[in-house]
Amino acid sequence: MFRRGEFRALWGAELISLAGDQLARVALAVLVYGRTGSAGWAAAVYALTFLPAMLGGVLLGGLADRHRRREVMVVADLVRAVLVALMALPGLSLWLLCALLVVVVLLSAVHSAAQAALLPAVLPDDLFERGLAVRQITSQAVQLVAFAGGGLLLVAVTPNVALALDAATFVVSAVVLRLGVGHRPVPGGEERSRSVAHDGVEAIREILADPPRRALLCLVWLVSCYVVPEALAAPYAAHLGQGSLAVGLLMAADPAGSVVGAFLFHRLVPAGQRTRLIGVVAVLAGLPLALCLVEPGLVGSILLWGLSGALSTAYLIQAQAVFVRLTPDAQRGRVVGVAAAGLVATQGAAVFLGGLLADRLGPAMAVAIAGAAGMVVATASGLAWRAARRSGDGAAADSPAADAS
Repeated sequence: MFRRGEFRALWGAELISLAGDQLARVALAVLVYGRTGSAGWAAAVYALTFLPAMLGGVLLGGLADRHRRREVMVVADLVRAVLVALMALPGLSLWLLCALLVVVVLLSAVHSAAQAALLPAVLPDDLFERGLAVRQITSQAVQLVAFAGGGLLLVAVTPNVALALDAATFVVSAVVLRLGVGHRPVPGGEERSRSVAHDGVEAIREILADPPRRALLCLVWLVSCYVVPEALAAPYAAHLGQGSLAVGLLMAADPAGSVVGAFLFHRLVPAGQRTRLIGVVAVLAGLPLALCLVEPGLVGSILLWGLSGALSTAYLIQAQAVFVRLTPDAQRGRVVGVAAAGLVATQGAAVFLGGLLADRLGPAMAVAIAGAAGMVVATASGLAWRAARRSGDGAAADSPAADAS
């Protein structure tokens, strides 16, 4: 993969901007809390770094099908650089800060849709899954380092300076993409007389009418059940009588497992078997969390959460790869945008419900219920995916060109 200059450019630009984004999240939390003294304000602004992506994916993802995808990413990066630079201005009102942040996150959804739609052209055949695995491994590592490094950096610089650094990462990303990614024409397809928002609605209809993609999307979205433990790390550690160190170890378990799972699955499982194992691995990913019902202690919980993270990442990467392959190139921007928006929405809902369950039943029981719920949904979705493949609707996923089988 790294012999391909275009992938190096996409990968490098993503890591640069991701590091800046994680730094900006820490900086915004510190900046807002420092100015207001309100945990509610700090939490609200942090949520704004995620929530608008739901709307952006549905309403604006179609831009990646209407324009050259490299240019969509470059323009999104440059506009975000300007907006984040404005956010870095001292004394900016909180309401204006929030408004700018919403636009930045909306543009991030457009950028992600264009990148996801372009990647299969850059990495054909089995290289596509390997590319997704590499992105998952490195993005998890960057997030861990950036969160920790962001906290240390803010000891030396102000949050405004950190936001300015984030703006600079977008400029660097735009330059890398413009120079490193080749020119491609606008994707072909039907006439674009309708609005871009209508593209999102049409993408939902296309997915619902297509059994294999519908089943795969359910498998992708159910991973939301498996991220619930990370949100409950603090009360879970307190339930075990542990302190802040335990919270950090529990939160690190899932991303650490993700790195291992992404590597081993694509290293050890033959390419022709990965697609067939999506449903099975999705079910198994919930089992370690369900075992938290017996309250295995800190070390046992870390191992179980890490194992769940490894299994969920393994099946998620494969499900995403097949879903993208089964989508015609001219529709990938809007369809991937809708899928990403739904993933954000389901994660938010799952975390919210997990919090309610933890308050009523305790964090260990809430984690166990999340794991069991994921297994139930994974079983139904996996059977639907298997039926679609056997009927021939998902045959393209098993073709040599699609899965190197």
